[in-house]
Amino acid sequence: MDPHTDDLPLMANTSHMLVKHYALDLDVCFESQIITGNIVLFLQPNTSCEKDNTGNAQPSQPGEDRAQESCVSHSSKTLSQSNIKDSILYAIGERATSEKYSHRGNRKQTSGITSSEPCCHRGDDGSRDFVLVLDCCDLSVLKVEEVDVSGLPEKCMRSTLPSCQSEQQLTHGHPNSDELVALPESRWKEQLFYYMQCSQAPGCGELHFLTDTWSLQISKPGVTLSTDFPSAIRIRYKTTADGRSVKWTKDQRGRPCVYTFGSPINNRALFPCQEPPVAMSTWNATVRTASNCIVLMSGENVASPNHYAEGICSWFYYVTMPMPASTFTIAVGSWTEVRDSPSTSLESCHLAGIMPLNMEEKRPTEDECRHLEYPCRYRSFEAYSQTCIPHRVFAPDILVNQCKQLLIPILPQCLEAAYSVLGTHPFSRLDILIVPSNFSSLGMASPHIIYLSQSVLSGRNQLCTSRVCHEIAHAWFGLAIGARDWTEEWISEGFATHLEDVFFAKVLKLSEEESKEHQDLKALLRWRRLNDELSNSQEELQILRHNLSVDGIYQIWLDPPGMPQPLLEESQTWTGNGLVQQVKQEVSKWIRLNQRNRRGGTGRKRQRSEEFVEKIVPDQLVLLLDLLLEEKTLCAKTLQCLKKTYTLQEQDAEVRHRWCELVIKHKYTPSYKDVEAFLLQDQAMGVYLYGELMVNEDARQQELAHRCFAAVRDQMDVSCVKVVGEMLF
Repeated sequence: MDPHTDDLPLMANTSHMLVKHYALDLDVCFESQIITGNIVLFLQPNTSCEKDNTGNAQPSQPGEDRAQESCVSHSSKTLSQSNIKDSILYAIGERATSEKYSHRGNRKQTSGITSSEPCCHRGDDGSRDFVLVLDCCDLSVLKVEEVDVSGLPEKCMRSTLPSCQSEQQLTHGHPNSDELVALPESRWKEQLFYYMQCSQAPGCGELHFLTDTWSLQISKPGVTLSTDFPSAIRIRYKTTADGRSVKWTKDQRGRPCVYTFGSPINNRALFPCQEPPVAMSTWNATVRTASNCIVLMSGENVASPNHYAEGICSWFYYVTMPMPASTFTIAVGSWTEVRDSPSTSLESCHLAGIMPLNMEEKRPTEDECRHLEYPCRYRSFEAYSQTCIPHRVFAPDILVNQCKQLLIPILPQCLEAAYSVLGTHPFSRLDILIVPSNFSSLGMASPHIIYLSQSVLSGRNQLCTSRVCHEIAHAWFGLAIGARDWTEEWISEGFATHLEDVFFAKVLKLSEEESKEHQDLKALLRWRRLNDELSNSQEELQILRHNLSVDGIYQIWLDPPGMPQPLLEESQTWTGNGLVQQVKQEVSKWIRLNQRNRRGGTGRKRQRSEEFVEKIVPDQLVLLLDLLLEEKTLCAKTLQCLKKTYTLQEQDAEVRHRWCELVIKHKYTPSYKDVEAFLLQDQAMGVYLYGELMVNEDARQQELAHRCFAAVRDQMDVSCVKVVGEMLF
């Protein structure tokens, strides 16, 4: 796929069939860098699909629904029935009991992956077999079979139900597959038990399948309608070492780890799935890996390791809130849980805050939720009163102290600030993981888990607080609520960026005037950045969206390229901000000092000539360095004084990035080591600097760029490797 010309192809035919639940059973092997396992898909025909003139649903073929969707390890082992029962009882019981305490263009070519017979068969009457199309790439599909959920004995189903289930529920017997996906929210626990038991049911016949570059196509000979297609299928598969949905790498201690990272192809190289954001499903997963590793995942329960075999532990997670498959997240590594005090542990304050979803005691409200039916926290009175959800922080042990100093103290405040603005938290708990240094952004939010770059753990805690606030905001905007397709992803980012400042002001307990000054300063920095991007982007890429209905608004803000006129006008007011004026005064002092340094003079005269305000906030320092970057020449003495005055090498990553730009622009060789350290340790922000090092056509700078790239390229994000490679070669 050419990222400059091709969009991510959405192949899944979701208008004909929907996956309602995924049951994953996975083995993670670091030696082979492969994830092996089974996934059972519980399917339901989409009743909204088009019908022919006879009233029957029409069979679909690969790619038919793309236009519609754009609108809207050690050897594998199977858990025994008793092991499944124990793990599920433990996990669900954990939620049910611990919550009561007070304390997120197909290319038509073969991929070389093993496949069975062709999927599509045209009979004498011209009919075709129905084809289930799933988004899939970089996977080796070994087997696809129908699952015989009807053959599971009722007594087996009954035996797995927890004792707390009422006799009335038990008398219903076990449902068939259609009834299973339609169970009401009050029976979520029973539904999850059934899903787990059904996922272990035996196969009842292999299905035909075919893989191409972007899809897995499955059919059953003789089945021409989606309504007659098997309601549950099992796919046996394994990932490939170079799969683009998972990152096999090493943590900051050099220990192996793996994580999904929201790549341009989402999770289709982790498991076959339906990728369009409108395809909502629940899931459960059992993950087995080395016993010295911790498995973190998108899950409503807080999992703990269960012994599986010598040196192997299993972890079980589940989600009852329907979510897009792209939000599924997993990270496995030798992480350390960071605790703010010895008494803070998994069993105390963090977990004690999980509230039960008592659907009988609903929160008083006039309006009912209008989303898909599931055990909704918004209707739970106890969740409504929960100002701070239980949370944990995981990191490589080398970063534990930084987490204790910068992250642990502000995390509860950020969660409470979000609650004070938006109300009930969409998710019942939150894990934060400090990911390896090669992570390509400052943060990424998923249900129940947030990734943070180590770059936020530097300087003062402003960058850390801002980024945590931003990612927490995505729980509401981007996860609980999301765009219909990925062309509108900027809307979620816009809300999160706005709320980042709102939460930040509450965390710092700023007055209304201080909050306004801070937000204006941030707005000015973003406006300057946007201006730079517009000056270097094609006009057609500056249009956010076409043909919306409210012409008066959208013609101004979304349809035309360039900076919207109201924003241009408002930007003039930001320059009068008190914080901005203070920065401008400081910049004038530095320009005067630079002029004297260029003319020469005694150190004593220079020291007496200017007195700089050293204690300015990081955002002010970013703006100060931004404005100094506009100066044609800054001499070495000025740069030396600048670095010493603000201790720039100890500031946060946003500030240090600007400092590196100054060093590169003015070829300040004494601080090339600062640039090198940034490129190695702050990879989430360093890509732009490679281009700056090459543009100057300075041999020493270019050698620095090549040396740093050689040191990190094997672990760097593949998209970053491509971008930097184009700059250097």
